[in-house]
Amino acid sequence: MGSEAEEQPHGAAVVADGFGLKGPRGWAFRKVSFRAEPGTLVAIEGPSGSGRTCLLLALTGRMKAKEGRAEVGGLPLPRKMAAVRRISALGQVPGVNELDPAFTVAEHLHERALLQHRFDGSVRALLRRPGTRAAEARARIAEAVAAAGLDLDALPKGGRTSVRDLERLEALRLSIALALIGRPRLLAVDDTDLKLSDTARTEVWTLLRSLTASGTTVLAVCSEAPEDALRITTLAPEEPREIPEVPETPEAPVAPAEKAVAGKPAGEKAPAEKAPGKTTAEKAPAQAPTEKTTPEATTAKVSTEKATAGQTTPAKTAADAKVTAEKTAGAGDPASTTEEGAADALAETGRS
Repeated sequence: MGSEAEEQPHGAAVVADGFGLKGPRGWAFRKVSFRAEPGTLVAIEGPSGSGRTCLLLALTGRMKAKEGRAEVGGLPLPRKMAAVRRISALGQVPGVNELDPAFTVAEHLHERALLQHRFDGSVRALLRRPGTRAAEARARIAEAVAAAGLDLDALPKGGRTSVRDLERLEALRLSIALALIGRPRLLAVDDTDLKLSDTARTEVWTLLRSLTASGTTVLAVCSEAPEDALRITTLAPEEPREIPEVPETPEAPVAPAEKAVAGKPAGEKAPAEKAPGKTTAEKAPAQAPTEKTTPEATTAKVSTEKATAGQTTPAKTAADAKVTAEKTAGAGDPASTTEEGAADALAETGRS
């Protein structure tokens, strides 16, 4: 039986049709359509925050799309996300698989080779002798380092150089070498030209073209794509619409004649005890204050005494009646929600 590389083509074709991903804050990207043959350099360009990294992760089976369809190596997304992850590999992606600054270059390479052998190796490879497996791991590391153009002898301390001491271009080459240890059919690289000089950018694109020449399909996120690449442009997100806050209905001022009634809130009409031939409630005589008070204090005292005596208030003003009608119409009505609540509900539907 031949090896896995001989049983299937090395590169993976990538097809997207109306591909879109929606998150809690809205659409990260939408309506992405393209077709890339095996061994194609696909450059995903656009401004920061336009969904470039999300598209990269969705096409490699790391994020689940919400609309449209896509295929990687004949594997449909999002139904075969796990299978797509097995044939793809990521370079350094901030927040996903960053390099450990405390590790040395050699430690990173040996750790990745060990994990590759432990989790992605075939059953027959696990039964080989330890010496044979170690020799194969060294061969894979040497092959990946050479393909990534990483010269260990040119580093300050060779393989013992810490990641924190690497230049940006050297760190990028190391992340690509780590991804190539698994011999992926699809390689994804994020922030390809970030913080690089023009000369360094030219070196990176030359490196990626050499990988596509060997048959590997490459997805590269960048701010400006080269002319010979298949260019996928993501647009900047639309500015979120500001939802005006619904002002609270101000409480109508209580007229001097409207006083609180025992057991009833102020401003609410209470049944009055009517005397024969009279249409208004009788007022209890107000007690004279025994001490010097302000007009406001006198009014509050009169209100308390009338409430104790069980007196009623006259009919409310037109403004009070209008406020009461509006509150009554909205109470208990499920459809009467604020615009802020509608925005929260919309955000909730976007969560996976």
